[in-house]
Amino acid sequence: MTDRRAVAVGDLERRIGHTFQDRKLLELALTHASVGDGAKKAGDKVGDNEVLEFIGDRVLGLLAAEALAERFPNAKEGELAPRLNALVSRETCARVARAAEMGPALRLSASSSKIGGRETDSILAGAAEALMAALYRDGGLELARRVFLDLWSGEFDLANQGKPRDPKTALQEWAQAQGKPLPTYAVKDRKGPDHAPVFTVAVTVVGLDPVLAEGRSRQEAEKAAAKALLEREGAGI
Repeated sequence: MTDRRAVAVGDLERRIGHTFQDRKLLELALTHASVGDGAKKAGDKVGDNEVLEFIGDRVLGLLAAEALAERFPNAKEGELAPRLNALVSRETCARVARAAEMGPALRLSASSSKIGGRETDSILAGAAEALMAALYRDGGLELARRVFLDLWSGEFDLANQGKPRDPKTALQEWAQAQGKPLPTYAVKDRKGPDHAPVFTVAVTVVGLDPVLAEGRSRQEAEKAAAKALLEREGAGI
């Protein structure tokens, strides 16, 4: 780590209230796959946070489901599911990462850093998920739970203000209320490397101009397109 990154990593540990016993685990959680792409060209092998991101997504899902069940003991599954989706979404994870000032602590390739990777939602969200997995592995589920409840506390406050709704569900309900057929989605483009693809999806509702949106998966792009169409028509979630 450079001195500047070392300071940022130390600050991050203080913010989350945990000093890692396994320093390599923390470093891995903060290393984006773009670093490995450059190393491959030089014949080297560098670990990145993709596997930890995969694990962290599951850890987050468990902790969020557990916390929601405690906060809304009388809620039905259909009421909890959209709240869960909102808490673990890319947008939420990226917000949490920004609030924790994870950006300066990330290890990116020079090119990714130059084009603003430290402020990119997909990179920040992936790092937040990877950090949760690293905490789980370094200190167990109780540690991960404590940090989750701390870092996501503001997101729960937002959820308490009203039931979050999935944009695709909201658009479907809105279209039906207008007497229109269900919205249709089509992938228009896929670009970027395999480890960080970007999908462009168009959503169409009969009688309206289609809307295009991007996401790191087809599902995320579809949600973004649905949300953009609702906002354009003045029917926000």
